[in-house]
Amino acid sequence: MPIGVVLGAVMDCRVVVEAAVPVYDVETADEAVRIAISKTGEMLNPDLNYVEIETGSRTSPGGEELPPAFVAADEALVALRLRMDVFNVDREEHASRVARKEIGQRLRNIPLKVLQVEEIASENESDSAEGSPADESEGGGSTPDARD
Repeated sequence: MPIGVVLGAVMDCRVVVEAAVPVYDVETADEAVRIAISKTGEMLNPDLNYVEIETGSRTSPGGEELPPAFVAADEALVALRLRMDVFNVDREEHASRVARKEIGQRLRNIPLKVLQVEEIASENESDSAEGSPADESEGGGSTPDARD
């Protein structure tokens, strides 16, 4: 292959997906959130144990902040945010599709919406920045100097 030919840039992305998780037989919003996080964790594990789960946010049409769970008649709908890193993708749209597919396969019948896709530094890029304070703190003391 001639020098200077680029086959296509690959990148790593962090994707945030919103999930609307139904929860049954609950009395309070806090109880619904706890159950929704637990239920979602069980569905994602062990295959996707690297997906971070946190409560989502809701707003009223007037812009007022609302709790992440809506409870009516002992049933709730809980907004959760699921964050995962997707590696070696061509563009942000590709990362979005990969995340939706991976999460969606495990969270059957749960509506998903991609909220955010951002490019993150790949391992190769961080390796080239030798000696930076971030590398030393992330390495956990496993540099050759730390063994002496």
